[in-house]
Amino acid sequence: MANVLSPSLLLVLLLLAPALPAPHERGLIFNLDTGELCLQSAQCKSGCCHRHSGLSLARCAPKAAEFQKCSPKSLYGVYYECPCESGLNCDVDKTIVGSITNSDFGTCKDPRSSDGSR
Repeated sequence: MANVLSPSLLLVLLLLAPALPAPHERGLIFNLDTGELCLQSAQCKSGCCHRHSGLSLARCAPKAAEFQKCSPKSLYGVYYECPCESGLNCDVDKTIVGSITNSDFGTCKDPRSSDGSR
């Protein structure tokens, strides 16, 4: 007997196909551009969902460049200061309270430069 997809498996595949985002297309939920409203950093092309205050709406924003203010990676997925661009480290003194309140801020530094090491 030939290998045939069961009707239920075929139905699942057909229903999931539209949910998978195309790699270069903008989406309604994921792959959002800078300035678009977001709930989590995973939704943004840049990888940073940023809000100015606890009452403001979060929007996708570019990651912090060298010498800019930054936040270390957070479990919450929304930042008051974006994490650093790839290759840079957020030089910050982490505290337990700051980790809980998402208020540990530092400065992006290049770990390869002499002034970027701690």
